[in-house]
Amino acid sequence: MNNRQFFINNLWRWKCGLPELEPEKPVSYEQLQKTEWSVNFEQLMRNRLMVGSLRYGRIGGSNKPKYNRVESMLKRLQKFNESGNKEYLVDVANLCLLEFEECTHPNQHFESVDDGDHVTIINK
Repeated sequence: MNNRQFFINNLWRWKCGLPELEPEKPVSYEQLQKTEWSVNFEQLMRNRLMVGSLRYGRIGGSNKPKYNRVESMLKRLQKFNESGNKEYLVDVANLCLLEFEECTHPNQHFESVDDGDHVTIINK
């Protein structure tokens, strides 16, 4: 539940004479380090990156051809959307990693921004 929804829920509870909900307790940095990562996903990425190094060359290797990774990412996302096969997500993650490390975009840079465009909630 986001902060706005939490506030609205508590406002209604207050208006109805009900006790307010308690906010979630913050978790420690150490707890977040343990829970906010997928070791399985990382292992799948690493396995495929090692095989990929034999096919396409090592990360940062010299004389590698230029690849259109962005187009390939989009194709794989579409394939995941159609099939549900999570291997495509691992491929996309690896392509993102490779593009980040070997970026050839003429305006490449890293700038931390919050564009306000966040993941939307879907109802199941």
